[in-house]
Amino acid sequence: MRRAGVKIGVIGAGAWGTALANLLANKGLEVALWVFEQEVCADILEARENKIFLPGIPLSENIQPSNDLDQVAANKDMLLLVVPSHVFRSVAVRMVHHPTEKTLIVSATKGIENKSHLTMSGVLKQLLPPRLENRIAVLSGPSFAKEVAREMPTAVTVAARDPEVAREVQTAFATPYFRVYTSYDVVGVELGGAVKNVMAIAAGISDGLGLGYDTRAALITRGVTEIQRLGIRLGANPKTFMGLAGIGDLVLTCTGTLSRNWMVGYKLGQGMRLETILSDMRTVAEGVKTTKSVYNMSQNMGVEMPITEQVYRILYEDLGPREALQALMGRDLKHEIDEE
Repeated sequence: MRRAGVKIGVIGAGAWGTALANLLANKGLEVALWVFEQEVCADILEARENKIFLPGIPLSENIQPSNDLDQVAANKDMLLLVVPSHVFRSVAVRMVHHPTEKTLIVSATKGIENKSHLTMSGVLKQLLPPRLENRIAVLSGPSFAKEVAREMPTAVTVAARDPEVAREVQTAFATPYFRVYTSYDVVGVELGGAVKNVMAIAAGISDGLGLGYDTRAALITRGVTEIQRLGIRLGANPKTFMGLAGIGDLVLTCTGTLSRNWMVGYKLGQGMRLETILSDMRTVAEGVKTTKSVYNMSQNMGVEMPITEQVYRILYEDLGPREALQALMGRDLKHEIDEE
């Protein structure tokens, strides 16, 4: 997709959607960007800057913002969806009649629906005609929007059932500073990207309590175990969780202060109420809603996920962070490695 004239529709103009739109536009591709907020659309059009979600980054003239979803989604070679997971279905319903057999459909949203427990590719499979299922790909990995927008070296993974689709998306996004690997483990790549946000909240709580590096390291390591347990049950490749979409993204969001999910946890650890934290945020911390999905999945499937359980109890049952810590540390002693 390096050729001139390729048309791309990016659905969602938050920080990540804007950063990816700019990456593609700077490669000379024509990018239509669907913007929900009228003021954001006006800023991009007039000042070539997303002042609310990605301030300080000049945006390419190849980006054409619009509040008209149909206009952005129609007649495109690739559609990139980058909207919050809790509105993903409602937005996707409005544009699924536009893709053709040649359209690449890429999700860069990291989350799991609360009611259906579907990943974003699962939602797309429900909504799209069966003939388009193999045109779906997912993009994930350790990548903060601000750093990608500033062209800092970054490596991510794109997964698709069809190897050729994975390679097409890889070529579309690859730049000298944005290295893209391919994978065929769609389930594993999506789960890694979603569940790591739950662990980032836990790490933030730990840091907010002032518990130190030892505690954070333990949370990250045991977090990998929890993600892997759920992934294996759902048919993912265990090796995926040792890669960019697994441990890579997990380390980033559990240690980087640019992480919205880490910040939610940090403020919880300092004693703030969840309602107050969320009311002060213009952007979405996906881990808050994903925690509910993952906890319910683990309970329904009988998958042991103690960190997830305690984060759920803090978020939704008003458990104090120190009580949650005591519950984790007081569990029965056991062998470290899960026995299959």
